[in-house]
Amino acid sequence: MSKDILNLEPKALWKNFYELTQIPRPSKKEAKVQAFAINFGKSLGLETIVDEVGNVIIRKPATAGMENRKGVIFQGHLDMVPQKNSDTAHDFEKDPIDAWIDGEWVKAKGTTLGADNGMGVAAAMAILESKDILHGPVEALFTCDEETGMTGAFGLKAGMLKGDILMNLDSEDEGELYIGCAGGTNGNFQFTYSEVPVNADTVAFKVSVTGLKGGHSGVDIHLGRGNSNKVLFRFLWHAARKHGLRISSVDGGSLRNAIPRESFAIVTVPAAMKDEFLKCLPGFADTIRKELSAVEPDLKMEATPVDLPKTLIDEKTQRGLFNAIYGCPNGVIRMSNEMPGLVETSTNLAIVKSENGVIRVMCLLRSSVDSAKQDLEHMMQSVFELASAEVKFDGQYPGWKPNPDSPILKAMQDIYKKKYGNVPEIKAIHAGLECGLLGGVYPHWDMISFGPTIRYPHSPDEKVNIATVQKFFDFLVETLKQVPVK
Repeated sequence: MSKDILNLEPKALWKNFYELTQIPRPSKKEAKVQAFAINFGKSLGLETIVDEVGNVIIRKPATAGMENRKGVIFQGHLDMVPQKNSDTAHDFEKDPIDAWIDGEWVKAKGTTLGADNGMGVAAAMAILESKDILHGPVEALFTCDEETGMTGAFGLKAGMLKGDILMNLDSEDEGELYIGCAGGTNGNFQFTYSEVPVNADTVAFKVSVTGLKGGHSGVDIHLGRGNSNKVLFRFLWHAARKHGLRISSVDGGSLRNAIPRESFAIVTVPAAMKDEFLKCLPGFADTIRKELSAVEPDLKMEATPVDLPKTLIDEKTQRGLFNAIYGCPNGVIRMSNEMPGLVETSTNLAIVKSENGVIRVMCLLRSSVDSAKQDLEHMMQSVFELASAEVKFDGQYPGWKPNPDSPILKAMQDIYKKKYGNVPEIKAIHAGLECGLLGGVYPHWDMISFGPTIRYPHSPDEKVNIATVQKFFDFLVETLKQVPVK
């Protein structure tokens, strides 16, 4: 079904996007797509550079008569978030994405689509290979590992790029121009546990939380969706007190910037408490479903009998872990005063995983206010230190401070109004764009972010609206014709 998208307009963009769907490109596994981008640039006879961290830069001279325009840099990231439904057989390091057309949308079968940020990369490629689109000097900056560490943006060196205007093609609402984003921090909390014997008079279960929607922890955090780690540990906390539950292992969530959809734990309960435990779970699940009925109608919680595990996590560590996860802040912490409807500060309790005597808890904290982000760090530190966990914050990246007087913003507002009859919305985004980091290296850049309409990125429900892809590309082409002179 993937090839059906080749018939969509604009064909040049969709052709490139189709080719991207055929190349496995999960974060940190980007060698194939980097080679593809390099070969693409060289095949066009364009100057193509790879920097020391793996960013690919392709330069194209101005078309005739446009040499005096300011240089434009198209920026997108090559990697994609590898998320799939548990019943979907897919290897993100080997298998192509199976994209298909569903009415007004393009989706993928049981996996993330990679429209984030394949759409932006494909649009830049279409400009680079075009022979009839007017533009001044252009460069494409295809960064690596945006989704898990912004490695490419962190590693970009000054002097690599020549342009004056950065067009980040990584926003997800057509008709909106973004001029700011939140900064972020990785929260890392670690418990070291002892393995203790399992009592013979106990029974074991695999407790599962599945069916949640998940989503992008920046774009979708305000939607109030369930977090499978929070749901699971809320149940485990109560079951430990009421039914003598002990935990052997836990595996919840998979990516720091994706709201966790599925979490699993291997637990034991005394044989005498088995019936009470099993009766408790459906009632608890009903309570959660009622609380989240508007957003999570497909929530499932199950306790499946399994063989007794060889060992359990020691009781002291279990108590600290259960208290810390239950008490850990999650979701929206504060909305912005300056921009109504925009999340100012949030955190995503993304991963809880036990392995080889260590339990790792990973969160992603976001805020457009540095002091608020620091306050959230301290809040979470206080919770986990009380539980005797090791605490570390790293991977800090800055926000992108809005510039309402941006020349490219004013030009694009005028172009959009003349072309479509209405003024685009000017916004900041709670998700982390690479603009904050890139602008730190190239402070003279005039930056803006825009793109087609993408829904539910970072989840298997990801989809891109077909009509907005054409509109986004037409707007990009028209803007290039009217880029200011130097």
